[in-house]
Amino acid sequence: MAKALVDVLWFIDGSEDEQMDQDDAVGVMEGVAHQVSTLPSDQQQELIALIGEMAAAETNPARREFLEEFPEAFGLIDEAS
Repeated sequence: MAKALVDVLWFIDGSEDEQMDQDDAVGVMEGVAHQVSTLPSDQQQELIALIGEMAAAETNPARREFLEEFPEAFGLIDEAS
């Protein structure tokens, strides 16, 4: 499920104006950030670990960067962590 979520968010993040309304894209990204930030702490930690594994295995540099930034960008960790 985490991989599917990341795939959708990766697509939305990289979409151009012609592919998706950018206001809608921001809304979806903010909605996901809200949802994952309200997960119980153990589930957040599990998601962070899964995304970390995905980042370590990723060969596409841009996607790897997206994955590495995911926990902070989606509210799973704060900037100070």
